[in-house]
Amino acid sequence: MSPGHSETLVRRLIAEQFPQWAGLDVERFPSGGTVNAVYRLGDAMAVRLPLVAGGAADVTTEQRWLPRLAPRLPMAIPEVLGTGEPAEGYPWRWSVHQWLPGQNPREGALSEPVLLAKDLAEFVAAMRGVSLPGAAPDAYRGGPLPSLDASTRAAIEQLRAIPEEGVDCDAATAIWDDALRTPDWPGPPVWLHADLMPGNLLVDATGRLTSVIDFGCMGVGDPACDLFPAWGLLPAAARDVFREALAVDDATWNRGRGRTLSQALIALPYHRTRTPAMARNARHVIRAVLDER
Repeated sequence: MSPGHSETLVRRLIAEQFPQWAGLDVERFPSGGTVNAVYRLGDAMAVRLPLVAGGAADVTTEQRWLPRLAPRLPMAIPEVLGTGEPAEGYPWRWSVHQWLPGQNPREGALSEPVLLAKDLAEFVAAMRGVSLPGAAPDAYRGGPLPSLDASTRAAIEQLRAIPEEGVDCDAATAIWDDALRTPDWPGPPVWLHADLMPGNLLVDATGRLTSVIDFGCMGVGDPACDLFPAWGLLPAAARDVFREALAVDDATWNRGRGRTLSQALIALPYHRTRTPAMARNARHVIRAVLDER
């Protein structure tokens, strides 16, 4: 069960552990995320409180690696300004981050999709090129594709029982089967964000990518894991630009499509009555992948 949290709790935590910020306004920030609650702290900071134990582990990962990744990436990423400890009945570590301005892009409503595709490719390429000393964590979604097989097939069967979603489950199964036949990544694992959903991207008023946030899933693994925006956000023409800019081979592209479809198939039955933004994006992904047949 998630621990209770509120603006009152955040004020108490800040006052106790970061008294220099005790007088700043605290306001819950509306977010479609399911792992962290986000609160504005004054005008320039954000407090991230994990909602689940897995999110608490992500906090530690971010606190260790974000400062080391930041100088190597072309876009802004969260700067950890403070590390909070369990207190006031709240059981996990938490973080104070620099506030990064911008808006989440929305699938089907991009003002500059081709330029955004190039920005995304630049970020993904920079992540892949990172080399850091120390034992890098395994990315949350970076393992072999067959590890997703049971959960993907279970999700397809769930969607068969929800005809109002209109998912062509036979077509989805065929694409998934094809992805499983694709050779594994033959090279060394590369650094990944591993959760490049629209909610973790920030664009400016012109539609250009300015920041990437929420690195809780980051680590090393199959580069196909960071191809999610191809189907999760970009229209077909911009998708081609994204692929070309990254020089993605056929096998990696096929694994990326399979991984993205799998994530959407699993997300839709769960989020359709819980998290409208995630359910909407899952539907978009499924349509985009099936339309490529």
